Amino acid sequence: MLWGVHLPHLGRQATGANLARFARVADEAGYHSAWTSDHVAWPRAIQSKYPYTEDGSFPGGNDMNWLDPLGTLFYVAACTERIKLGTTVMIMGYRNPVLSAKWWASLDAVSGGRAILGVGVGWMREEFEVLGMPPDNRGPRADEQLAVYDELFSSDRPSFEGRFYRFPEIGFAPKPVHGRIPIWVGGDTEPAWRRTVRVGDAFHAAFQPIEEVARAWARIGELCAEAGRDRDRELTLSIRLYHDPDSLMKPAVSIAGTPEQQLDQVRRWRDIGVSHILLDPASRGGFDRRIDELTRFMDTVGSRLDGP
Repeated sequence: MLWGVHLPHLGRQATGANLARFARVADEAGYHSAWTSDHVAWPRAIQSKYPYTEDGSFPGGNDMNWLDPLGTLFYVAACTERIKLGTTVMIMGYRNPVLSAKWWASLDAVSGGRAILGVGVGWMREEFEVLGMPPDNRGPRADEQLAVYDELFSSDRPSFEGRFYRFPEIGFAPKPVHGRIPIWVGGDTEPAWRRTVRVGDAFHAAFQPIEEVARAWARIGELCAEAGRDRDRELTLSIRLYHDPDSLMKPAVSIAGTPEQQLDQVRRWRDIGVSHILLDPASRGGFDRRIDELTRFMDTVGSRLDGP
């Protein structure tokens, strides 16, 4: 099992000093990856339904600090040596693809090839409108953006003529260190599963019960078979982490409880095929407790996964 961790780029803890400390502790503790999520601005009134809560409400606040996901990863790249750097997930339609491809290629270059491109199509129509970007055809636009990335990253003289995006022959450098950047596809829909089969290195589930993730992974297997491809993609997961000895949290959408309970939950995720878990550590004790949770989990659960 590989372990990732969500960076503290949200809320009152989102400071440069906290980010640097958190990222260095995670790097030194043996975490494989560090992650940011993507929002820019919210209108006060949101009618769109968030897909990962029962009532469709978005848990973030209108006035909460939310550092830019790519800017945060650039900062963390300079603070660390080994840990991979990714988005869970970047909303493709919020940005021009040539500009965002430049950010990704630059991040990969300055980090020595540590970037992971987690992508999604988004859900908040109001945020698209705030940014002046079209919310229609989100899936087709995302597919075409990924095609733009592939052209820019792989061609010596890239050009593109598509339905939504086009540009003449241009120069584009740097290229990703290893020729391409791994793509993790998020989303709980048939188009997202098909996108995983076509272009993904991993399917990325987020904050969902194990039964739903297992069904999605089984469907991806069916789609791979229909396309005549091996299911050689990874199954990855974002999930909340609670040190919760009293078992007060919902185990269906978190890794919670005592270390023994957490270990059992992780094994069940591994049994359905999950190979990389991104932990979102929560603590009622402030930032220092959150830091302690990083090392405590690795010492009491992560290092024991293959044991009895």
